[in-house]
This record gives sequence, C-alpha cells and structure tokens, in this order.
Amino acid sequence: MTTHTEETATTRTATSGEYAPERPARLEWARHAPEVYQAMIRLETAVRKNLNHTLYELVKIRASQLNHCAFCIDMHTKDALATGESVERIMQLSAWDESRHFYTEKELAALELTEAVTVLTDGFVPDEVYENAAQHFEEAELAHLIAAITTINAWNRFGVTCRMAPGHYQPGQYK
Repeated sequence: MTTHTEETATTRTATSGEYAPERPARLEWARHAPEVYQAMIRLETAVRKNLNHTLYELVKIRASQLNHCAFCIDMHTKDALATGESVERIMQLSAWDESRHFYTEKELAALELTEAVTVLTDGFVPDEVYENAAQHFEEAELAHLIAAITTINAWNRFGVTCRMAPGHYQPGQYK
C-alpha cells in the first residue's frame, strides 16, 4: 500500500519535475506536551461550535497566511473546500481588502479584526476595527470570534516554530 506521502512525492515528481525535499519537523510538540495539546483541543472545540463554519475557516486561513503557517493554511483550506467553500474566495483572502465584493459585510468585519488581532504592530486593536466588528456580531458571537482568532494565532506559533510540514492533512482529520 502506498502512503499519502509517497503518493504526493510520486505525483509531484511525475507531473512537474523534481521538487525540493520536505523539511523535517523540528519538534513533535504535541507528543512532548500532551496536556498542552489537549487543552488547545478543548479550547478549539469550544470556539468551533459557536461560530459559523464558513466564517471560522476564513478567519483561520487569513490568520495563518499572515503568520506564514503553511501547515495551518493547508489544513484550513482543505477543510473549507471540503465543506463547500469556493476556490475563488479562498484565493482572494490574501487580498480581501481589494476583493471585498467576494465577502459579506460580516465576513469583512471578521477579516479586518483578524488582521488587527494577528498583526499587533501598533500594540493594540484600533477602536474603529473593533467597533465595526461589534456592529456585525452580537457580544457572545464576537467573544467567540476573538477566541477563534486568538486560538489560530497560538496554533500558528506552534506550527511555524516546530516547522510542521504541510501537504499531509486530510479534511476533517483533527475534528
């Protein structure tokens, strides 16, 4: 039986030439800190069940793009596609502000808040960004949105620091 890794490597080599080798993970952090991993899973489960799935995945993808977390981009893109999200909307996420017509006003407010919370270069989330989000979300939903943004930022930091490799995730694998 061929493994997913072997199939991917064979497909890549056969269809488009030789690719760079996959870099190994630096650390299997979940194996060495299982109590932390389980706490993150519990937090993620609480966040996921209280947000619209499409919005949840868009936020996860966008924060992961900003943080350059290839593993999480791979995971959340595959999960979004598997549940019916369009390729076009996913492709436009990195330029959502120039592609506003692909998203609802509520999604735009969430994406703007995602960027403000993820990239804290000014050291705070601007009042106008927060107020815009507050106009589109009830307080409980807004609290869960902030938790989703915070959680994906934590996952991204594990993924980037430990160099988790993209390409092997199957939709729904960790649910």
